[in-house]
Amino acid sequence: MPYMLLIVEPPEQRRERGVEEGRRVYQRMLDFAEGLKARGVLRAVESLESTSSGVRVQVRDGRRSLVDGPFAETKEMVGGFFLVDCATFEEAVAIAAECPAAEWCTVEVRKLGPCYA
Repeated sequence: MPYMLLIVEPPEQRRERGVEEGRRVYQRMLDFAEGLKARGVLRAVESLESTSSGVRVQVRDGRRSLVDGPFAETKEMVGGFFLVDCATFEEAVAIAAECPAAEWCTVEVRKLGPCYA
């Protein structure tokens, strides 16, 4: 079963961490991804840029609305994700607990499925 592990972090964390420390923790995440790949459970992984380079899109009554980042109302941002294939929810949670990012932010585990379920 596919599960998404969302890396949820405070938006200011990357800036406060600095480039050198950022590279160090990024390498830990790359190593973690390689381990998941070797175990045969990794489907996809990506890191996302900060919200300052993003845009929010809404369409209401046929009218498009765009809000450029950073998004002042956000307390957290999705910094990246791992898409893993696990036999059980418990296995996905165990993998999330192994993720280095769980030490400095939150790893949210979500099963993939239709939005009407």
